[in-house]
Amino acid sequence: MKHKALIALALSLCLSTGVVRATDDIRSRLVVDSTWLASQLDDPKLVILHVGDPDDYAKGHIPGARLVTLDDLSVSEHTKNGLMLEMPADDELRTRLQKLGISDDSRIIVYYAKDWVSPATRIVFTMQYAGLGERTSLLDGGMKAWVRQGHSLSKAAASAAPGTLAPLKTEPLIVDAAYVREHVGTPGVSVVDGRAAVYYDGVDTGGAHGQVHKTGHIKGAHSIPFTELANDTLLIRSQDELKAIFDKAGVKPGDTVVGYCHVGQQATATLFAARLLGHPVKLYDKSFQDWSRGADNAVETAAARGRP
Repeated sequence: MKHKALIALALSLCLSTGVVRATDDIRSRLVVDSTWLASQLDDPKLVILHVGDPDDYAKGHIPGARLVTLDDLSVSEHTKNGLMLEMPADDELRTRLQKLGISDDSRIIVYYAKDWVSPATRIVFTMQYAGLGERTSLLDGGMKAWVRQGHSLSKAAASAAPGTLAPLKTEPLIVDAAYVREHVGTPGVSVVDGRAAVYYDGVDTGGAHGQVHKTGHIKGAHSIPFTELANDTLLIRSQDELKAIFDKAGVKPGDTVVGYCHVGQQATATLFAARLLGHPVKLYDKSFQDWSRGADNAVETAAARGRP
């Protein structure tokens, strides 16, 4: 019996070590630190994208970084009934990526200025959707971490030379309301609300362009607010911390995580955390702005789920 117990323990340790190693490998691909980035600045294949306010970019940015805004890589209809932050068509997205200097052999680093974490993860998600996810990483801690580590900033605008991309091989990462209705609550899929808890719980009601959203959240969805990705210093939380957050929310290991938020930005921070833990991910890009318009799209509040 002791022999069998020792074998079982050894197998358990091997399996757990394998999981840790696998997620550590994922993290090393998806996240880089300032020391590594500083050592790569002379790499001609490196494309650094600064996500932030244009005025702040002009005051100082990581040397060689190009300014990118959400409008550069998304489509928004600024009307009362318009949808915000939709993914562009493939050919249009390819053109926009090339304008940022991205080529087939580029190594892409995205960083957030100030606290623009979820806009930065939206850019990272867009790269993943475009088939460039294996060559795209997020800078841990953003520009604040870069400065804290003593690295210099530049006021010089980056080269405007365009890149060269083959036709995109986009990944099937975008889903619609019908997909969510079909999969919410089914084994192997976790629909996750990335908004602040006050919206999920129904304490506050969101809205945009004069449209008031439904109060509460998609019925059956879990809550992992976008702010959980990073700590107070904007460094990305450890694997153990992230796993504890997902476990508490009810997301099971290996689940495909389908994220949504108000308009499809904040949820990408939650999805980035899910990728760090090895989860397949998808984005309900139209998000709650779209879900609120469907009479058959069920919602509930925290009280309905038994939360205080």
